[in-house]
Amino acid sequence: MKQRVITAVIGLIIFVPFVVFGGWPFALLVAVLATMGLNELFRMKNISTFSFPAVLSFLLLWIFYIDLFITPIFSYIPLEHFELFFIFIFSLLIYTVVVKNEKTYHDLSFVLLSLLYVGVGFAYFIETRYVGLEYIFFVLLIIWLTDTGAYFFGKYMGERKLWPEISPKKTIAGFVGGVLSAIVIAVIFQLIFQLYDSVITVIVIAIIASILAQIGDLVESALKRTYEVKDSGTLLPGHGGVLDRFDSLIFMLPFLHFLQFI
Repeated sequence: MKQRVITAVIGLIIFVPFVVFGGWPFALLVAVLATMGLNELFRMKNISTFSFPAVLSFLLLWIFYIDLFITPIFSYIPLEHFELFFIFIFSLLIYTVVVKNEKTYHDLSFVLLSLLYVGVGFAYFIETRYVGLEYIFFVLLIIWLTDTGAYFFGKYMGERKLWPEISPKKTIAGFVGGVLSAIVIAVIFQLIFQLYDSVITVIVIAIIASILAQIGDLVESALKRTYEVKDSGTLLPGHGGVLDRFDSLIFMLPFLHFLQFI
């Protein structure tokens, strides 16, 4: 526990100034986190960091992020986003032939889905910061209070397991406690900052966001169970890897944008 707290404090000291400052420094930091998160997925699948699919994925991720959030790269090249994406897909298909099926269609489908999962999730993290700093803190507080509420409700009231095949420690009481905790902090935030039109709207958003955050955590747990790893990485002592810390965020944020809550 002590190690987790120390890591969390150091992480906040480094991370919060980038969040507050925003702009291209924040976008670059998130691009680095996305790259590391994507590499963690590749390592689960035993795909080398310096393999052709991995390097190509990192390159495409950075091209899109720089173009979307820093400078318009695509104004200098005669390609659209979807055209470059299809070149990426066809390059992977050609790669399966070159390596004589050492890497199969199944392996490269994993690469493609991983790029979309991590790339889109972290992209909406940057997009949310551009919408407003208050939205970033709103969703972060919902995630943190969901985790905290789930932990304490699960510890002291949790008997029935939520989904033991995926995450043995999670309980139904923890799930409900996480949602209730998210509602409380969301209402307090609304009373201070008046982020939305009404408290009812905030409660609805908090419920949806908390459920999505917990589903995002379960998705990551399912991946780790599939590939038989305890943590996605070892970057953060006591916490695991980048995906272990941001799995809820990158799953939740796209949906909140799709539903026009952000």
